[in-house]
Amino acid sequence: MTDGTKGVSAMILACTVWGLSPLYYAQLVHVPPLEVLCYRSLWSLAFFALILGVQGRLAEVRDALSNPRQVLTIFVAAAMIAGNWFGFIFAISNGQGIEASLGYYIFPLVAVVIGKLVFAEKLKFAQWVAVGIAAFGVAVLTFGLGVAPWIALWLAGTFGAYGMIKKQLPLGPVVSVTSEVLLLAPLAIAWIAVMGTGAGGSNEIGTHALLALSGPLTASPLILFSFAARRVRMSTVGLVQYLNPTLQFGVAALIMGELVTKWHAMAFPIIWIGLLVYTVSLWRQDRAAAKASSKVVMSGTA
Repeated sequence: MTDGTKGVSAMILACTVWGLSPLYYAQLVHVPPLEVLCYRSLWSLAFFALILGVQGRLAEVRDALSNPRQVLTIFVAAAMIAGNWFGFIFAISNGQGIEASLGYYIFPLVAVVIGKLVFAEKLKFAQWVAVGIAAFGVAVLTFGLGVAPWIALWLAGTFGAYGMIKKQLPLGPVVSVTSEVLLLAPLAIAWIAVMGTGAGGSNEIGTHALLALSGPLTASPLILFSFAARRVRMSTVGLVQYLNPTLQFGVAALIMGELVTKWHAMAFPIIWIGLLVYTVSLWRQDRAAAKASSKVVMSGTA
């Protein structure tokens, strides 16, 4: 099996775990979303620390948190990913899985806008068209339902902001996320101690076991994604990543029985068209860059 094949396989597995995760969080609807978030942060910290400990890399976390300015950046990143996790948990707890999937559909286009506004990245005409089409789809849904899809916009926005901040952190994914949840840990412990319902405590062993599972469920797809990103083209990563919200949409509509209104039926295809335009443009851009790179290599060896 080639590295490329391994990378694609890892990416598919990561997106499958993410896409089916609503089935897991649906088992925790009796626990307040903020409490689930706290347990998720703590169990993720335990799992990531175990991984780094086995690898002998715990000192990297200490080094990452030794710079006060970098600690502030890591804390802001932690706030963004915690907000994203909370938004997703809240959506599933309140029967809004379809809207959650919408958030991850429009995230790539939000990332395009952030790239332009924050990093002055140049966008091709087709990519602007894709953003416009997706915005129109969101507008259709807002008009039809009489309210903006705030959960979807929150998920896309917080994840976009998280990616923007992470782009400026010179840390590997596991070290970075471990540092983030380590900073969140005192807040999580304090919330559980003061406001916790006890749903994850010794009185509910089954619930506690489910909450503990959030650690590996958070860590495993991230590690697989990191493995894949180093072995396949970004256009491939972007294309396969749509498996995540597609599975989320399917789970919400077909298994969890959420209502798909006529406005969803109109808006989602519009957004999918925008994603198609964006993906084709990104694929062509990536292909052109690969050809240019190969020409440079060939000319250098001639």
